[in-house]
Amino acid sequence: MDALIASLAHYGAWFVGGNVLLQQLGLPVPAVPTLVVAGALSAAGRINLFATLGAAIAASVIADLVWYYAGRLYGYQVLRFLCRISLSPDTCVRETEGIFERWGFYSLIVSKFVPGFSTVGPPIAGALKMSVWRFTAAAAASALLWAGAALAAGWLFSSQVDFVLAWMTAHLVAAVAWIAIALALWIGWKALKRWRLARFVHAARITVDELRERLAGEPKPLVVDVGSSLAHQSRPHIRGAALMDLDRIAREVAAFPGDRDIVFYCACPNEESSKRAAQILLAKGFTRARPLIGGIDAWLAMGGDVDHGMPMTFVRGAAAPDGAR
Repeated sequence: MDALIASLAHYGAWFVGGNVLLQQLGLPVPAVPTLVVAGALSAAGRINLFATLGAAIAASVIADLVWYYAGRLYGYQVLRFLCRISLSPDTCVRETEGIFERWGFYSLIVSKFVPGFSTVGPPIAGALKMSVWRFTAAAAASALLWAGAALAAGWLFSSQVDFVLAWMTAHLVAAVAWIAIALALWIGWKALKRWRLARFVHAARITVDELRERLAGEPKPLVVDVGSSLAHQSRPHIRGAALMDLDRIAREVAAFPGDRDIVFYCACPNEESSKRAAQILLAKGFTRARPLIGGIDAWLAMGGDVDHGMPMTFVRGAAAPDGAR
């Protein structure tokens, strides 16, 4: 611990900038604690506060631009990759789309304060072709608020920071153990939730070949694309599919037909959203709710027909385009 503090005091802004750059690129290294300690050291006159703030802002903007251009080049694939390696892939895509869809430009300004969104927000902005100048302005403002708040907290509570650092130095093994235990419990809880969801709907899953066979016969299954309107506008969907989000599925569960298969699919990691949609219906007694294995990616890989269309609106027991009631 003393060695880390000494390195921070010696290299100052360079140390903080490197730490922020790695963290914003997605590496599991803590940046906020470093910024808080840097603020405390600046209060003691050991490092330059404004140089440290400038380095943190520059590093954060550089990392955000890397993800922005990744999204611009590769589109939604980047978001799915980032969410696939997160601890909450079932909510990552959905919540990210919801935040950006609702707040747009302004969501990027506060993105550093929203867990998980700081990394996935930039590729969404790139995929949606936000102006690079508008994005850079939002990224700089977000970095200023985020890094400035952490540095200010360290400056204002420098004595408390010193106390915590002294305790951790004296009880390093205990501190590491407690952090490791808390992290293990958190990861275990997330893994248990994913396992319970997969176990509940595993037997109900349907393959692309099975879906094709059923679409060629009668009665045809109801196919539902699970995602936000932002997702539906930015990617293809299976021809004739109803476009719905999870909230609407839960709200209109009584409108689903009980006499034919209901196939859910998504463009999310591990088919998490489609599994959740099937779970909602299965819990309500719909025995023929089935998530599509592989989602839209598997359908596209098999050469399935896709198109872009308007979201669907349910009438009792069927689905019809908006305005067809």
